[in-house]
Amino acid sequence: MLASPNAWAQGKRQVVQFTGIVASGDSLLGVPGASVYVPKAGRGTTTNAYGYFSLPVLAGDSIVIRSLGYRNQTIVVPDDYQRQSFSVIISLKEDPAILPEVRVFPYATEKEFKRAFLALRMPNERGSAAAENLNEDLMRKIFNSQPMGPTANFKQSMSLQQLDLDRRMGIAPNPQSNNPLLNPFSWLQLIKQVKNGEFKKKEGVDY
Repeated sequence: MLASPNAWAQGKRQVVQFTGIVASGDSLLGVPGASVYVPKAGRGTTTNAYGYFSLPVLAGDSIVIRSLGYRNQTIVVPDDYQRQSFSVIISLKEDPAILPEVRVFPYATEKEFKRAFLALRMPNERGSAAAENLNEDLMRKIFNSQPMGPTANFKQSMSLQQLDLDRRMGIAPNPQSNNPLLNPFSWLQLIKQVKNGEFKKKEGVDY
């Protein structure tokens, strides 16, 4: 079985590691996501975030570099290239594409749009959605149902701790806790006063 001349010629071609950087114009800023491929072989790659790429090719291959917003560029590896690597810096030129104007209407014809526009009735202030959203009862419900933020939670936690401490010491702003008859410390002080005879009737003193 004889191989075709093209297959035999391709078998003799040097394998080359094609590497380089795809830059934007004269800025030398890398173009990420640019396509680097060999159309005839159907293989290729894309540049990384810095515009760098690496692709194995054959001597004599034509490599196309393409990126959105730039003009395509073709690099040809010489047929008689004998080295194992081929490095280039590819500077792409900008090619802005001007798209035609597109007019979008919710109606099939301009006549239908005019008819619908003239028939439009704007809501009055009282029945408008903005007025309903600013309703006092609705705003109060929303305010009462909103969860507290981190600052409010911290303040409430500290207030509850301070209130609990004040209640234990009998100085909390609570009528029940400030009532001497319900305060164990007041009872303890009263018992001590009775034992010390502070409530005994003194001579010459009328109570």
